[in-house]
Amino acid sequence: MFFNNTNKRYNQYSAHLKNKFGVKVYKVTLDAGFSCPNRDGVISSGGCIFCDDGGSFSQAHSNLLSVEDQLETGIETLSNRFKAKKFMSYFQAYSNTYKPVQELEKIYKSSLKHPDIVGISIGTRPDCVDMEKLELISEFKDDYYTWVEYGLQSIHNKTLTAINRGHDFDCFLKAYEMTKEKGISVCVHAILNLAGETKEDMLKTAQKLAELEVDGVKIHMLCALEGTKLSQMYKAGKISFMSEEDYIETVCDFLEILPAHTTIHRLAGNGLKQNLIAPDWLSKKMDCLNKIDRELERRNSWQGILYTK
Repeated sequence: MFFNNTNKRYNQYSAHLKNKFGVKVYKVTLDAGFSCPNRDGVISSGGCIFCDDGGSFSQAHSNLLSVEDQLETGIETLSNRFKAKKFMSYFQAYSNTYKPVQELEKIYKSSLKHPDIVGISIGTRPDCVDMEKLELISEFKDDYYTWVEYGLQSIHNKTLTAINRGHDFDCFLKAYEMTKEKGISVCVHAILNLAGETKEDMLKTAQKLAELEVDGVKIHMLCALEGTKLSQMYKAGKISFMSEEDYIETVCDFLEILPAHTTIHRLAGNGLKQNLIAPDWLSKKMDCLNKIDRELERRNSWQGILYTK
C-alpha cells in the first residue's frame, strides 16, 4: 500500500500537503521569543533532560527580528532556493502558547499576513493551553490549515517524571480533547528510547495514539545535544542509545500500529548536527529514512497494517 501518489509506505506529511494544495508546501520556522514553564521556574528551572538552549529550534532566524521580518526572510530564502510557492508559519521554539491570549493574537496574526501563507502550526506543551487560547487558534482554521503540536513524548507517567517533563499523561489527554473539540488538527510528538523504556513500552504509546486517532505524529530518536542534562548523563556513562537498526525496526513497528490517516511529520533527525553528541548515526537523516523505506518494503508492510479501530 502506497500513500499520496508516492512510493512511500507511510502517510508522509509533506506529500499530504502537496496533495492538498497542489504544490509542495514549505514550513517557515519562526521564533517569537516564547519561553517554557519547565525552564523559567514556574514548574521547574531544569527543563526536560533532552532540551537544549534553543528549545528544539532548528533554524538560524533570530528572535531579534520581528515575526513579519522572519517570515519575509524565510519565504524569500525558500523561494530563491526551491522556487517555493506556498508556505506554513511554524512556531517551533519552546512553548508557543505560553503568553497571554492578547499577545498570542498579535503574534499569530502577524505570521499570516503574507499572501502565500496557507497554514499555521503551533508547537507547545499540553499544560500551556486553555479554552480561551484554543478558541483563538480555532478562529484561523476556516482560512488556514491549522495545527497544534503537542510534545507528549511518552504515555508513561514514570517516563515523564524521569525526563523531568513537568506534566503527566492526563494533562495531555485534557489538552488533546479540548483541542479536538475546537476542530483543530493535532500532531503529537513521541520520543523513542526514553528513560529505560522497553520496546513494549514504546509501542504502547503508539497503540494509545492509534486509539485516539491522532491527526499527526512526529517520531523522534532520543539524542544528547551539547548543553543538556542528557549530554552530561551520557558523558558520565549513565545512559546508552539505541542502535540505528533497533530504531528502524521500532519505527516500522510504530507505523504499523498507527491508523493510515495519521500524517507522519517526522521519522528521523534531531537537533543541529554541530550540537549532536550521540548517537552518531542520527546525523545521517536521509540514510535513516531510506533504511526505514527499505525495511517496510522488506516486510511487505505499511502504516496501519496492524491498526484496529
